[in-house]
Amino acid sequence: MYDQATRLRAMSLIASGQSFRDASTVTGISQRALRDWWYNPEKLSLSSTRTCPRCAEAKATVEPQRDYAYLLGLYLGDGCISRPRPSKDVWALRIMCADAWPGLMADCKKAMMAVRPGNSVCMIQKEGCVEVVSTSKHWPCLFPQHGPGRKHERKIELEPWQQEIVDSHPGDFARGLLHSDGCRLINRVRRPVKDGDRFYEYPRYLFVNRSADIHRLCGEALDRLGVAWRFSKPTTISVARREAVARLDEFVGPKY
Repeated sequence: MYDQATRLRAMSLIASGQSFRDASTVTGISQRALRDWWYNPEKLSLSSTRTCPRCAEAKATVEPQRDYAYLLGLYLGDGCISRPRPSKDVWALRIMCADAWPGLMADCKKAMMAVRPGNSVCMIQKEGCVEVVSTSKHWPCLFPQHGPGRKHERKIELEPWQQEIVDSHPGDFARGLLHSDGCRLINRVRRPVKDGDRFYEYPRYLFVNRSADIHRLCGEALDRLGVAWRFSKPTTISVARREAVARLDEFVGPKY
């Protein structure tokens, strides 16, 4: 009998893209058992779909941490948690992704499946965007920032266990924030000179959000990465220095 931590780790490895063979080598669980659990999670006596590391008595951290840090950034930027059926204690995590970024949709789905192995993820087409949705009883446990009202109208603070993950993986957290409410663009500037106008261009990152608390979290992550930033507008964080953009490119890069 494998304990819950081993089962959860095995399902997380598969959700992150590893083959059944590789996951079997790492965990020592047979490929047959891994396939059976993956395709039939209800057969697990300790099914990962029914347990939560934050509900466990020991209050374990959430794994895999990099996927969680990325998903946390997406949630704070463009996500919400709702209860589709008030009569049932099941919650839906919803992340909105523009149609222009199919790679973002794929990364979002991958992160959801890694954080909650065995839970299905569906893509709902809306006008101009796709809603990436996963249901679980435990999304409020994993994202305690959930609450009534808009995020910029209430206090947003990370729990100590979340802060530890973000401190360890600030690049993944920043990537999630910028993939949700940010962009990497080419800024074009015209400067009048004696012989006529001169044009030049340079890349920059922008993060636009109305929450001062989420601005603070984004700024702290950029500070940990050694990325210089400033407010270009009250609601907009700008990263424009050449070395700062190059540094952030190592973790984020343009949407695709």
